[in-house]
Amino acid sequence: MSEPRCIELRPGLRVGPGAPPVVIAGPCVVESLETCRRIAGSAAEACAALGLPYVFKASFDKANRTSGSSFRGHGMEAGLEVLAAIRDEFGVPVLTDIHESAQAAPVAAVVDILQIPAFLCRQTDLLVAAGETGRPVSIKKGQFMAPEDMGPAVQKVRQTGNDKVLLTERGTTFGYHNLVVDMRGLVIMAELGVPVIFDATHSVQLPGGQGTASGGQRQFIAPLVRAAAAVGVHGLFIETHPEPARALSDGANSLALDELRDLLRSFKAIHEHSHSR
Repeated sequence: MSEPRCIELRPGLRVGPGAPPVVIAGPCVVESLETCRRIAGSAAEACAALGLPYVFKASFDKANRTSGSSFRGHGMEAGLEVLAAIRDEFGVPVLTDIHESAQAAPVAAVVDILQIPAFLCRQTDLLVAAGETGRPVSIKKGQFMAPEDMGPAVQKVRQTGNDKVLLTERGTTFGYHNLVVDMRGLVIMAELGVPVIFDATHSVQLPGGQGTASGGQRQFIAPLVRAAAAVGVHGLFIETHPEPARALSDGANSLALDELRDLLRSFKAIHEHSHSR
């Protein structure tokens, strides 16, 4: 076990011990440039007001939807065009998922951070391909994984010579159609020597809970955020949408955009208090 290292997400933006907690927020999937602009602008403004660094996130493809007929996105080329536009217009770093090794290099040419989906966190070729891009790699902890068992996933990226690795907690399978967050896991994963991000919105998901779609209990987002802030995470991951009920993916567990600033204010206050003792 070791202390987490502070890593650079882009020049001038670090995450880890001694750095302010980073906020990674955006819609689940790229729906349209207009929607992404609205979310990025509001989130960037909220973070700037609170002195928190901001990273925009959105998936260009949701390859693991419950139903094969669910909206996945507009394809990699169109999705990356939107992400590039957000990056250029707002000057913020951008994060997105990759699902196949061949996607790593072309996606890394556009975005700042590559994310490995939870279901794929053990896929060696995918982790190695992501590491070889030199971009920071955020690995979602699998719903089926113990926190200490994420060590080998970290090492698969590091063996490429890339030590810019983060781990993201997104809940653990608890029976059927349910997830639970073990706050001890946030500490355990940090002891693997990496910054730890808490995914507050996927942690309240009810996987497959609506038959052909996943459900969610967004009323528990704020309590879990406060708990994670008290533990002392290095960042917060939130999927947010202007109208969650009309979101094309993961709306049931997304935070309403107009609630984001108050949630971040609470997160920052508790985080600062827990670190001042």
